[in-house]
Amino acid sequence: MSGDRFEGAVLLCDKPAGATSHDVVAQVRRERRCKAGHAGTLDPFATGLLLVLLGRATRLQRFLVGLPKTYLATARLGWRSSPGDPDGELTETGSLPSSLELPTGRVRQRVPMTSAVRVGGERLYRKAHRGEVVETPEREVEVYRAELVDSGPGSACYEIECSAGTYVRTLVETLGDAYCEQLRRTAIGPFAVEDAGEELGIGLVAKMVPAVKDALR
Repeated sequence: MSGDRFEGAVLLCDKPAGATSHDVVAQVRRERRCKAGHAGTLDPFATGLLLVLLGRATRLQRFLVGLPKTYLATARLGWRSSPGDPDGELTETGSLPSSLELPTGRVRQRVPMTSAVRVGGERLYRKAHRGEVVETPEREVEVYRAELVDSGPGSACYEIECSAGTYVRTLVETLGDAYCEQLRRTAIGPFAVEDAGEELGIGLVAKMVPAVKDALR
């Protein structure tokens, strides 16, 4: 369903690996020639659903960024990565995790250095690019479900439903000898990656997200 771009709309995008969320938004901004933003980043190595906000829909960011997320995550077993993803320095450990169970419920996580969270007025990933290491903050997140859907020699695939702000790579690292090799976001609240390419008007978004409906009253 197309929305009136002057009034604003939410564009469902399937972000490819290698691109940043900013790259996707910048491309949409050039193509649509309108104000654009997003409602929650994805790491460059990750793929999947990114909500790009067009026009007046950029004002809805605070109501959409907090929606729960669903991911498919593939853990590479017997290896570790310095940042917890395939873009870092990889080390083969020669041992496998003793358990493939991921924690669920309320979980405390330390924000990784690759995060866009600001510490001392600067985003952590900028510090990391300079080789600087600082103590990062901890946060409490909630993992509603972490289901092992497939496993084989050296890998395990999970479907994970979690609260906004959850670092899936950090969750995978709790296995011990493992890192997140692949990550795909399949859903954000009621929005699904299968519908990528759809442009939803603000009225329809309000019907799907109660917080948006309440804000528009």
